[in-house]
Amino acid sequence: MRHKHGYRKLGRTSTHRSALLKNLAIAIIKYEKIETTDQKAKELRGYVEKLITRARKGDFNAHKAVFAALQDKTSTKKLVEEIAPKYVDRNGGYTRIIKTRTRRGDAASMAFIELV
Repeated sequence: MRHKHGYRKLGRTSTHRSALLKNLAIAIIKYEKIETTDQKAKELRGYVEKLITRARKGDFNAHKAVFAALQDKTSTKKLVEEIAPKYVDRNGGYTRIIKTRTRRGDAASMAFIELV
């Protein structure tokens, strides 16, 4: 039983799961709206919101912390210099999840996750 378990395993090993979240975070920073499964979107929300909170300061340490998580120079620069300054006055809630459809192949529930 998963009583009060802290995260979703998403059917993957820990390294595969971290790589998946990193790649989804890069995609949402790049496109600002992506479609993925509902469970992946819910897990990604916490990951991205913590990155945005770190990036809001905009200093060297913010760049360093965000790059350590993403390992992608262009998305780090876009997050720290373009996206995060929009949320300086906002205390969390930087993303929105909108449930869309049921995927035809495996009946997985799909959702859009976008930056507010």
